[in-house]
Amino acid sequence: MDTDYVLHRVIRRVATWAVGSFFTEVRVIGGENVPATGPLIATATHHNMMLDPAVLSSAFPYKRILHYWSKASLFANPVLAKVLYSTGNIPVDRKNKDRQALFRGTIEALSHGGAVALFPEGTSYTEPRIMQVKDGAAWAALEYTKWAKENPERASKAPLVVVPSAIVYTNKSKYRSYVIMEFGTPITMDPYIDQFLEGDEASRRAAVKRLTRTIESQLVGLTINAPDWDTLYAARMARDLLWEDQESLNRDEYVHVSQTLVDLFSTPNATPNFQAVRRSLLEYYSLLQSAQLTNSVLSSLPLPRTLDPRQPVALPSRLFMILILIRDSLACLVRLPFFILPLIVHLPAYIMGQLGARLVIDEEETQAQNKVLFGMFLLMLIYPTAFLFMWAFLWFTPIGAILSASLVWLFAMYHNKLINDNYEHMKRVAAAWRVLIGVWAPKKWEYSLATLAQYTATPIPPANQWITGTASATTASGARAEPPYRPRRPRSGRVMRHVLRARAEAARALAGCIAELEAGPADRRVRASAHLAQLYGGIDPSAAQPATPTEGEATPAATPMGWRRAREVVAYLRARGAKFAALERGIEGEWAALNSDGDLSSAEDYTGVGGEQPASPL
Repeated sequence: MDTDYVLHRVIRRVATWAVGSFFTEVRVIGGENVPATGPLIATATHHNMMLDPAVLSSAFPYKRILHYWSKASLFANPVLAKVLYSTGNIPVDRKNKDRQALFRGTIEALSHGGAVALFPEGTSYTEPRIMQVKDGAAWAALEYTKWAKENPERASKAPLVVVPSAIVYTNKSKYRSYVIMEFGTPITMDPYIDQFLEGDEASRRAAVKRLTRTIESQLVGLTINAPDWDTLYAARMARDLLWEDQESLNRDEYVHVSQTLVDLFSTPNATPNFQAVRRSLLEYYSLLQSAQLTNSVLSSLPLPRTLDPRQPVALPSRLFMILILIRDSLACLVRLPFFILPLIVHLPAYIMGQLGARLVIDEEETQAQNKVLFGMFLLMLIYPTAFLFMWAFLWFTPIGAILSASLVWLFAMYHNKLINDNYEHMKRVAAAWRVLIGVWAPKKWEYSLATLAQYTATPIPPANQWITGTASATTASGARAEPPYRPRRPRSGRVMRHVLRARAEAARALAGCIAELEAGPADRRVRASAHLAQLYGGIDPSAAQPATPTEGEATPAATPMGWRRAREVVAYLRARGAKFAALERGIEGEWAALNSDGDLSSAEDYTGVGGEQPASPL
């Protein structure tokens, strides 16, 4: 049956190119949980628009053909229907009340041993946690199993399984970031089908809800979930400080490490100064976002104390450090001749991608999609033009066509091999000069606290209108987020010392927090997600959280609260490469945060400095 899906294979190849051109790597975990043959439903998370099915299809184990749902009305035209079937789409008539008719296309695909991919969250969104899992996948799975029991001669011999599929992005809208796709334990229909077949509608709905809860539980365990944006941002900043080089954190451990930090920063008063630690991390995170910098780039820069203009350092020493910056800049330029041609050829695609992202500045889940689509559109013009130009140069001969196509392909591969290293070098050099300008700028140029406030506000995405149930897009206080006011990028000379000060404060606060957790009582507990608590801690039924019922469902049982020992959490993070010792020793460039007495600058040190007031959002 798979041999019929010619267009699906073509689109999957294009999707593979698109995903590979934008992301550095798609790491697949748990591929052994996906059966090579037999009917299955892959229930995937949906947080990055069209890139989610692109990632899922391009990296799905065994290159299995994935069928996606499409509106049944699109199949009315015979020509379009043939195209849709060839791409792997199957019709779904959502208005049909007869569920066997509603899932007819799904049942047919599964009966031939096919794989169906569904996104049970119902929409793509940007939230700090999984907000909803709808019942459609559970209904489809149980309706097929019912049909298979009634029609054993027409059904696949293998039983149906549901495979939860989590797609996690390290930074879903950023170029050359990473994707982790993990497949959970296959869910069989045996625990649910008997109740589903009891006959009455209430029993069927109850079985569907139970299966949906199981799917949701696995998806939550495979992804990163925080109660609010502030907690998620604090955990991200702590992770970036503990693993300064993003390559040093094993991506197989990325989700569990991130969730461990989220759980830690979800614990009220884990240490006596815990709220101050969170505030320091959030201020640094917000300043980095405003300045369009990353901690990994800052940590890679040479920032010795000899760069401090307030210190009486011998001129040769200071010149030596400046020469290091010039050397790094020249090293970047030396690479340029080898990369200049690919850069010039691909520059229109980069520019169009950025323009596409700006069209949806408040929809992070759409930015990467637009970058890829706009960029791919330009590349689909650039590459054929380059091919025709070279073929014409070779007199349109058959050998010339082969040679031209090979050269274009090699050129694209050459660009992809060079882009990561050159991209990182350019970011480091740009950041180095911005830091130098910032720390050598007169103090009177620095932003005052009143002006700085617009750059230290936590960036909260606007609420998604398609999310049902509890209000989305909240801060730690539970307030709904309005569409964010986005100030212009701050000037390096006016904000850089604030960035370095916030970095030093965040590093010191985090080091003190970790030391307090490690030196505290042996029985001190911190919160843990249920799946991590089962692995490393325990469950406290007396501290259960009330669960939110879905529409038409009775209130479900409360969710038990998990816990882990604080010392075990610290040991867990250290075993996975967290640089606690480096934080305790202090970070390079901490001198930028010191006042004239050698102490960390406080808010009072900046009061009245720089008279500019924050721009009005009106």
